[in-house]
Amino acid sequence: MPVKFNADLVKLKEKLLQMGAIAEKMIHNISLVLIDENMALLDRIYENEKELDRLQIELDEETVKLIGIYAPVAGDLRLLLMVTRINAEIERIGDKVVDIGHHVEKFLQERGSKKIINFTHIADETQGMLRKALNAFVNKSHSEALAVINADDGVDQQTDQAFRVLFTHMLDNPQFIGYILGQMLVAQALERIADHAVNIAEDVIYMVKGEDVRHMDEVEENNSDEHSS
Repeated sequence: MPVKFNADLVKLKEKLLQMGAIAEKMIHNISLVLIDENMALLDRIYENEKELDRLQIELDEETVKLIGIYAPVAGDLRLLLMVTRINAEIERIGDKVVDIGHHVEKFLQERGSKKIINFTHIADETQGMLRKALNAFVNKSHSEALAVINADDGVDQQTDQAFRVLFTHMLDNPQFIGYILGQMLVAQALERIADHAVNIAEDVIYMVKGEDVRHMDEVEENNSDEHSS
């Protein structure tokens, strides 16, 4: 590939990582909103989401342009295709953070006398998964991407635990159902952010090895069936 292509590719990666950094900051800020009720951060979060939308459009246009100009093949083409997919996943993370902001704005108006769930650990885990997935992209690391995928079970378990606690409180305090449902939606949105980080990690594995692991469990199960037959 021409030197110009490599330079354009570097700029593309930098813009993608810029998006990732914005999304990470959004997760960090929404965790402060959840923990400290720092509502002043919501305006910044909403502005960040608009920035992600703008960058997503720019990045998609630039990626299509590179494919059209250079007609890359093999690894270079996979990389560009995965940039567009990772780009979309980061934008969706921003959307989920904004959803959490809206849930918080609503449920704080109906809150009971005390907080029920401390979202600190779940938020930290989801932010960490996004950071590690982006690091795996930068390092073209299969093992780092796989670690992100494996971390998802822990977030799922924390989310399930949060739902059990919240459901118990709902039964005991039906007068606070709006507040409790709002917290359930927050837990669900954080879990979805972790899922998007997993999707990024799966895209990295495809970029590096050309392996589609989105249905890895099914593939492993099918392989074991073949071996046993």
